[in-house]
Amino acid sequence: MSYHSWLECIRGCGRRYSIYDVIYQCEECGGLLDVEHDVEALKDRSPTEWKALFDQRTRTNEWPYGSGVWGKKEWVCPQVENQNVVSMYEGHTNCFWAERLGKEVGVPDLWVKLSGNSHTGSFKDLGMTVLISVVRQMIADGKPIRAVACASTGDTSAALAAYAAAAGIPAIVFLPRGKVSTAQLVQPIAHGAVVLSLDTDFDGCMRIVQQVTADQSIYLANSMNSLRMEGQKTVGIEIVQQFDWEVPDWIIIPAGNLGNVSALGKGLLMMRELGLIDRLPRIACAQSAHANPLYLSYLTGFQEYQPVVARKTLASAIQIGAPVSYERAVKVLRAFEGIVEQATEQELADAAARADRAGLYCCPQTGVALAVLFKLIERGEIQPEHRVIVISTAHGLKFTRFKVGYHEQTLEEVRSRYANPPLELPPDRKAVQRAIDRLIP
Repeated sequence: MSYHSWLECIRGCGRRYSIYDVIYQCEECGGLLDVEHDVEALKDRSPTEWKALFDQRTRTNEWPYGSGVWGKKEWVCPQVENQNVVSMYEGHTNCFWAERLGKEVGVPDLWVKLSGNSHTGSFKDLGMTVLISVVRQMIADGKPIRAVACASTGDTSAALAAYAAAAGIPAIVFLPRGKVSTAQLVQPIAHGAVVLSLDTDFDGCMRIVQQVTADQSIYLANSMNSLRMEGQKTVGIEIVQQFDWEVPDWIIIPAGNLGNVSALGKGLLMMRELGLIDRLPRIACAQSAHANPLYLSYLTGFQEYQPVVARKTLASAIQIGAPVSYERAVKVLRAFEGIVEQATEQELADAAARADRAGLYCCPQTGVALAVLFKLIERGEIQPEHRVIVISTAHGLKFTRFKVGYHEQTLEEVRSRYANPPLELPPDRKAVQRAIDRLIP
């Protein structure tokens, strides 16, 4: 049986479009679009058969199924021809058993999904492989697409630039000037993208890129484009697969533009619908207190929602005040008994440093998620017997300035509890020995 997917309005008005249409919102009601699949066709395989197929493909060299995304091609984007897939064998990132940290905080079954252990250093690779593959298929079929474009706080631009470069498709990235790390800025530059540094914040960049991509020859690559979420939804499937198809009790995820939590929920709901799992985990969204529109809406039971002007935060990748995927995220949180919590600059910085001391190397966004974890444990919502997965969205090496600032105690609003600056000593054995004896009992 052949598999099929299409775009459909999330507001339930019934409008459908081809995944190859250059469209991002419903023409009928203005709602965002989601990729939907012919679930009845997918039921031609039993849950046991799907699990066996996904396990069999894990890290195979058969193109393109060794990818953590394309190993689930039938669930992601079945129409793309294999020769048009653009993949760097993304996915299959490890779940780090945070044994020492878990014991310290009273939850020994604590794991960190290291999504930043990917080609460009963030989870954005999972979605970009799908989007660029679809664009490559569209170009092969004669669509007049000149370039792909995105607004970014750093990681999206890196992923877009790398995958577009691999496909030979021009890329344009809009970055908020002075608000991304050097490592994130240099990635699209190195990959040959057209980099536009605008004197605004992410939300301002997002407004401009939406205006620019009204020209249908420039294709929008932000997460309001639902193709991105088709790749990102595999993170939830992969987590369950890594635990022999057992569902964790909690998944905690940093939340900015809200595409990632929407995708996480989408993958898990699809697993349940096709019978691979029979229950859902609870999801906690973690926001910076400086960019917290979802948290403020959660306090009203999602009855009210207002974008905010995001203030500068160390968690720069989620410094977003007008998240595009708000409606999607709310649907997911309601389905998963979701919680939204926030973390201050002090809390996120200390949480990241505390985790680093237990062997991790956390980006500040992961620090937000860990700080929220600690709060939920203190409140008793997360219990000692629970299996908890914290999703780390990017590699810590992308945020070296954050790390250095913490240990030099130069970060704004932060008093570094776990600072560990190097000791400056003369080249004298006795002085060195005294220091060692003082620090290591």
